[in-house]
Amino acid sequence: MERQGPSATPLQGDLGEALLFAPVEVPRAGQFLWWTPGRSEGPHQADTSVEVAVPTGTRVVRRTVAARRAPLASLLDDLATHPLREAPPSSVEFWAAATRTALALIARGRLQPGCTEAGLDCWRVGPFDRVDLEHLAGLAAACPPAAHALVLPGRPLRVWTPEGLLRAYLDAVADCFVRTASAAAPPAAAPPARASARPARQGTPTSLGSAYRSREPINVATLVPWLTQDVSPPPGGARCGLRITLSDGPDAAFIAVVQLSSMTDPSLVIDSAELWDAPSVVLARLGRDAESDLLVSLRRASRIWPALGELLEQARPEQIVLSDEQAEDLLGELALELGNAGIEVLWPADLGDTPTLRAQLSTAKPDTLVGGGFSLESLLEFRWQVTVGDMILDPEEIAQLAEAKRPLVRLRGRWVVVDPELLARLRRSPKMTAAAGLAAGLIGFITIDGQDIPVEAEGALGELVDRLRAIMSNDPMSNADGADARDLPEPDGLAATLRPYQRRGLAWLAELHQLGLGSCLADDMGLGKTIQIIALHLHAADGPTLVICPTTLLANWEREIHRFAPELPVRRYHGVGRSLDGVAAKEIVLSSYGVLRRDSRQLGALRWARVVADEAQHAKNPLSRTARALRTIPHGTRVALTGTPVENQLSDLWSLLDWSIPGLLGPLEVFQRKVAIPIERDADADSAERFTRLVAPFMLRRRKTDPDIAPDLPPKTETNRIAPLTAEQATLYEATVREALDQIAQATGIARHGLVFKLLTALKQLCNHPAQFLHRPGPIAGRSGKLALLDELLDAILAGGDSVLVFSQYTEMCRLIEAHLHQRGIATLYLHGKVPPRRRQELVDRFQAGEAPVFLLSLKAGGTGLNLTRATHVIHYDRWWNPAVEDQASDRAWRIGQHRPVQVHRLITEGTLEDRIAQVIERKRALAERVVGTGESWIAELSDTELAELVELGTS
Repeated sequence: MERQGPSATPLQGDLGEALLFAPVEVPRAGQFLWWTPGRSEGPHQADTSVEVAVPTGTRVVRRTVAARRAPLASLLDDLATHPLREAPPSSVEFWAAATRTALALIARGRLQPGCTEAGLDCWRVGPFDRVDLEHLAGLAAACPPAAHALVLPGRPLRVWTPEGLLRAYLDAVADCFVRTASAAAPPAAAPPARASARPARQGTPTSLGSAYRSREPINVATLVPWLTQDVSPPPGGARCGLRITLSDGPDAAFIAVVQLSSMTDPSLVIDSAELWDAPSVVLARLGRDAESDLLVSLRRASRIWPALGELLEQARPEQIVLSDEQAEDLLGELALELGNAGIEVLWPADLGDTPTLRAQLSTAKPDTLVGGGFSLESLLEFRWQVTVGDMILDPEEIAQLAEAKRPLVRLRGRWVVVDPELLARLRRSPKMTAAAGLAAGLIGFITIDGQDIPVEAEGALGELVDRLRAIMSNDPMSNADGADARDLPEPDGLAATLRPYQRRGLAWLAELHQLGLGSCLADDMGLGKTIQIIALHLHAADGPTLVICPTTLLANWEREIHRFAPELPVRRYHGVGRSLDGVAAKEIVLSSYGVLRRDSRQLGALRWARVVADEAQHAKNPLSRTARALRTIPHGTRVALTGTPVENQLSDLWSLLDWSIPGLLGPLEVFQRKVAIPIERDADADSAERFTRLVAPFMLRRRKTDPDIAPDLPPKTETNRIAPLTAEQATLYEATVREALDQIAQATGIARHGLVFKLLTALKQLCNHPAQFLHRPGPIAGRSGKLALLDELLDAILAGGDSVLVFSQYTEMCRLIEAHLHQRGIATLYLHGKVPPRRRQELVDRFQAGEAPVFLLSLKAGGTGLNLTRATHVIHYDRWWNPAVEDQASDRAWRIGQHRPVQVHRLITEGTLEDRIAQVIERKRALAERVVGTGESWIAELSDTELAELVELGTS
């Protein structure tokens, strides 16, 4: 919109000012006036005067006030975007609402050429339907007095009515707006291609130069016989609209019947034939202009729908026999366009039901669910179920529908509207595996060509879906003998009493195992995943179990089996002389991921009842040798154990479940596109809910904070401890940041990412201790604020007789702390990644026995698989920027078997990168269940400015 007039408008001015619209002969030349009610002075920069009606006590008097004016075009943009309040509106808000109404009507095609009383060209808004009139009446009723206080000439005192001024303003907006978008004017202003058969309409000129395009007024008096005057009924009027009713005629053809309808009485509808047969009666009922209204409406509609041009050639326009193509056109956007032009299109009452599809999935042969050959790899039989209203079509009718060549089909004596896309779907039946069908059955629909189709699972697949839904809804799960699976007693041979949540875990594992399905047990660390697997092995008693775990956990698994099932045979398939000879049906075999990669052929030579992958995130990369080897082992069922089902991204969970239940989540690339990206990047709640519904039966996740588990655990307190930088640290920090940012600003792509991560590592090491950053020997004490804070914490902890775990992700820092504490005479133990498994267990036993009060651990070596309940304090010397991994480390002390409160201390250097990123870590922890990304990769994507704000030294 082109702007005119002064740049300042009342929309930015004093809210006490009122806005008036002043119509003139040529609508587009109208002006806005704003004035100040209740004041003697006018608005700033007043440049005219205007007569308005002002209330004074109980009277309304005529008064001339100073006002400021602006052309209509100068305020249209501002008014169209001005925010609106709830009632009561100010005068500015009223004209803003009126502007939006005008633009909406124009956008719907409610626009017609006309002329002024002086014969000048102008555009008007119209015609209006009943809904439009109701809206305009409501808008006029909300008009504040100050917005229509413009006095009309003469005596007595009269002002513009809200209705009259609103109509004048709508026409002014149309007359102004169309000329700023001249492309809209020519097709609307040109006379119709077909002349009416009526003599009064013949001889109409085809154009008048630039009329209806130019900003300058042009006399169009010669067009008056043709021009559409306002065919919209004024308030209380009784002019007519046009209605086309479609009915089915002979030979299954559709007939368009032209009808007249009263704009003020929607119940009054008359066939056009009656107009010709009994004109006096019809005109008495509809008004004297009914005949001309009919012809004007037909002329306008013929531009939208050429078939109506045929009616203009008839002296008595009544009906059209439609071709299939024309009927199809009226099913689509054409009906909407005719409606925008004020013409209703009505279909027969029995034409409205459209077919709905439902996919029916079943196994190709009548398999039974348990022990009957049912397999997730098998192909399903796919059938369409089609419903029309309350009718379910039989196969012959579905075939008839699929073969239809037109969108209107006659079935069981009624017309059915068929979407061409639906017909295309009916003509093909997708191939689907039982795993994909199971996913569709659990979610409740399948997506085909972007359309969600409801699914009905039958036979063994339907039984499986029902069983899994029972698991999801906590309904009783029946065993083969009819007993509730949640009432499973401890199996024979288990020398322990399971906690209630562990009994539920055993029942869940046993139910899925009985169904031949894998699972992912994702309980928090320390809640007893190991004992639940031992109990499952004893309960099932159907063959050997293979457990694959990190090398560091082999000893822990062997000890737990001897402790909880002392009669159970167990062997380690690890180290020199390992052998699988004579594996017993009741035996549990323990092996490592490293051995799995080397001996996958030997391990695959046996048929295992169960394959268990502990710390299964080690095989989260499906393309790795470990993951590929794991998939080759023959199995009855697979169980993934992990405390962190999502470490960095949602594809981690895909890897676990695609191994446990192959095919359930589909191919990785499809999963990324349809599930991971909508959830991780777009935070799509519907996608997250749908995904949760799918995986819920197969993944059991219990947290230590859950109400039914928390009573088994003591309290845990987490505290951020802030340490200042020493002068040496601050000087090195600022110099490192300055130099690195200069290099990063010159780099791009992978090179820039490398420099960013190099900077992060340097700053984290510098915050720990200058000696770690410089990699030089030298004094340790007095150079690091964080080390000084560690000394203070240890003094208080050891004075109370407690033990403590100290975690760092850097082995170099652990050695510096170890040396420093030895100088202070504090006994320590130190566990890192190069400690062999037997030595590792020895260190754990020594700490649990109280030989040393401080246990130093590198985070990766000591973050999982350890039971260190002697410690009542955990200190994270530096932050691992993945809260799930950090929590795992803390859970070495806060776990089942701990009977004293646990305090977790996180050391953070003030004003540094660590300080600023601590808030980010807390947000990631809070959103962990929403599966946001973790780790440090997001930092490399920051701009230079954002990166500088993150790493530069300052206040917290």
